[in-house]
Amino acid sequence: MALPELIEIVPPDREVQSTITVPGSKSITNRALILAALANGETQLRGALWSEDTQVMVEALRKLGFTVEVSADPQEPCNRTIVVAGLNGGIPDVKRPDSPVSLFVGNAGTAARFLSAFTCLGHGQFRLHGVPRMHERPQAALFQALRALGYSVDSANDKLPATIFGTGPRAGSCVVSIEESSQFASALLLCARIGNWHVEVQGENAEESPYARMTTKLIDAFPRDGGIFQIEPDASSGSYFLGADWLLQTAGSGASRISVNHWPATGWQIDEDFQKFFGPKAAGCDGGQATAMMTEISREDDLGDSIMTAAVLAPFMTEPVRLTHLKRLRMQETERVSALRTELMKCGARISEQGDSLQVEPSSLHGATIETYNDHRMAMCFAILGLKVPGIKIQNPGCVKKTFPNFFQKLSAPPPRGMGITILDGATRTPIDFDDLFAQ
Repeated sequence: MALPELIEIVPPDREVQSTITVPGSKSITNRALILAALANGETQLRGALWSEDTQVMVEALRKLGFTVEVSADPQEPCNRTIVVAGLNGGIPDVKRPDSPVSLFVGNAGTAARFLSAFTCLGHGQFRLHGVPRMHERPQAALFQALRALGYSVDSANDKLPATIFGTGPRAGSCVVSIEESSQFASALLLCARIGNWHVEVQGENAEESPYARMTTKLIDAFPRDGGIFQIEPDASSGSYFLGADWLLQTAGSGASRISVNHWPATGWQIDEDFQKFFGPKAAGCDGGQATAMMTEISREDDLGDSIMTAAVLAPFMTEPVRLTHLKRLRMQETERVSALRTELMKCGARISEQGDSLQVEPSSLHGATIETYNDHRMAMCFAILGLKVPGIKIQNPGCVKKTFPNFFQKLSAPPPRGMGITILDGATRTPIDFDDLFAQ
């Protein structure tokens, strides 16, 4: 059976002592898959995330002619060991000049952007397409940079669907703006060595863009001649459980303690810093409400996608919290700024949208039915809110398959590997079996 269309999170009525293992980083896994395909020989990716976004990338590589072997990971059901046979920068010659290779990218921004640059290194036509929302998401700055490098990109509106005309590596220079997405720069940087491209990155905070910086650090660390590469846990996914720990402290369950196994410490993921804001050291309590280390948090300088987790925790602060530099959230799986504001207001939060910022006031919250907009992070953020606020119901919870298919199983599993939370079918109000909580 599949997850019901509506579920209800039941707050715990006892202390929780858990150490959660979260799947591998989606951002690192999809970057590593591209680098492994460009490497000289076989690369074994251990701890790689196995979810909708990474499956899309694996299937695209296979369709391009790469040999990719996938096997189970005994430590984590949503991880895999993935072995990619790299061709030293080559892409198998499709030899079908009048019949483009069709590559489906779903709603995976990393796959859409990285494959756009990657296929330029091949010879032939490659048609990239995805779900309707992916066809709305920006691609123009990347396409313009590829054209500046001498490649042809055919698109009616500089978005997907698009046809890339690959002509192989060719030396050149380009300028790419990351105002709308840092993935544009990452796509070019991943392929720059093989393509002999000089890439100049422009845009707000271009020199220190956290995800572009992740890309350059990953390129430096990756084994170019094949070998073993370990994918670290996803800090964005881990933020939900650190957030749960923080939230249960504010609920008066001071004896509860939720931690995350093998919290990353490389500095590659900006969300590694989430614990500075909502980790154990930040969870001071004042009359049942929490104090924060900071009352302004920037998506540009402080947190990445976990700033959405911060948004649902913010009403429990003693002081207003301002979340800033949220422009890129508007162009992701959904218009996330508006979505956060709308759904938090349903729960009674005092929240206002000011430009590309959200101002959240201390608020008393109540239950509500949450629209997820088919956005995995909306589902997971508000599920965590349900650990504190009774009556939180999540519509379309299965959307978590994009990056964390067993998320609700982590909530439900008995401690210490899970949190022991009861999750109800929203229609019948009966507990959902553990096996049925897997999103597929």
